[in-house]
Amino acid sequence: MSEKVVNYLQEFRAKKKVTQEILAKSIGVTRQTIIAIEKGNYTPSVLLALKIAKYFDTTVEKLFTISK
Repeated sequence: MSEKVVNYLQEFRAKKKVTQEILAKSIGVTRQTIIAIEKGNYTPSVLLALKIAKYFDTTVEKLFTISK
């Protein structure tokens, strides 16, 4: 069985009206990294997931879930 990480990063960004560029600069990554995460092409490290969650004042579990 193949599990996949599903993320809600784009929804959180839209709700807070934050661009990919602003988020990227705020957490110390490139815009391309944010794009890759949103498209599901890249699963962030625990450290990066925690930084994103802290930025949006939420939990990692609300940003990222596992889909079977």
